[in-house]
Amino acid sequence: MTRSITILGATGSVGTSTLDLLRREPGEWRVEALTANCSAKELAALAREFDARLAVVGDEECLSELRAALEGSGIEAAGGQRALCEAAARPVDITMAAIVGCAGLAPVMAAIEQGGTIALANKEALVSAGEVMTTAVEKHGATLLPVDSEHNAIFQCLHGNDVAEVRWITLTASGGPLRTCSAEELARVTPEQAVAHPNWSMGAKISVDSATMMNKGLELIEAHHLFPVGLDRIRIVIHPQSVIHSMVEYRDGSTLAQLGPPDMRVPIASCLAWPRRMETPCAPLDLPAIGELSFFAPDEVRFPATRLAREAAEAGGAAPAVLNAANEIAVAAFLKGHLPFTRIALVVETVLNESNLPPAPENLEDVLALDAATRRRAAALLETT
Repeated sequence: MTRSITILGATGSVGTSTLDLLRREPGEWRVEALTANCSAKELAALAREFDARLAVVGDEECLSELRAALEGSGIEAAGGQRALCEAAARPVDITMAAIVGCAGLAPVMAAIEQGGTIALANKEALVSAGEVMTTAVEKHGATLLPVDSEHNAIFQCLHGNDVAEVRWITLTASGGPLRTCSAEELARVTPEQAVAHPNWSMGAKISVDSATMMNKGLELIEAHHLFPVGLDRIRIVIHPQSVIHSMVEYRDGSTLAQLGPPDMRVPIASCLAWPRRMETPCAPLDLPAIGELSFFAPDEVRFPATRLAREAAEAGGAAPAVLNAANEIAVAAFLKGHLPFTRIALVVETVLNESNLPPAPENLEDVLALDAATRRRAAALLETT
């Protein structure tokens, strides 16, 4: 039976990995809509290849180029934030939500309000709008499937079990490319060094987050919303090989772990086929070749981001959204060469601590306003440092 899908963020790493899996099951999928920020020619080529009904660019200035590239295809073209939300609201069997940053918040909410199944690859949705989003999921009867390899691993390890039986959820982290650097070396890190992840192929922003360990801090906040076991039962462990993607320990002493290659097609396939399984082209694990699996405690002196994220999660309310927005501004400044690597976390901490936080956001508009205000404050802070 053919299933329908919309892919929000089709030209990014998660989007292209999703499309790669669809190619391997011809006739099994009908593509309703594909979106991108711009990348009009690439988006048009994908829309033609998969015979999508709709292609949308978030940047409305790219719409004319998209229309030209789709001329004669019969594929509808649209542009702008409203068009993204309208695409997300179309009823489909599954929506892959892979728009990076807070630009993905409104489309994710539009998909949730349809009461469908959303494969969530947008970290910012649950970090910045966790309470708002989980309330909407419950209200509209939607289903969230986690795409992040760590949360997907936890989801698989919890299958068929009661969260009340959980003793620990353990998020594993590779430690990134700078795990063994001294404090002095970290102060001299370049953007090129920070994005050179040893295991995963990712975009620049998420690669820097992996290097600072903020990525794992954001994942801790996500896990808190996805798996309600309590913050005191979620921990982080450094696992450089990136073979075990996360673990769940139960109160009887049993620990279930999900293992797999460091390839996003594995968790994506888990979501696409849920509650079944599907073939992927990923090479099987060769454990003798891997040789050993090692684990270390996080160093929150050299990498304070996980501490900041946990403190923000404990504070709740507006704090996680402020953490996320300040981090995005600081990472962007680092990638442009305007901020040293070790000051990324310092900027985040300063923005979190410098004033009283506003009330907890009650709806998406509150979240977006808080995000915008925090970005302005972080940008102003950078101008004085």
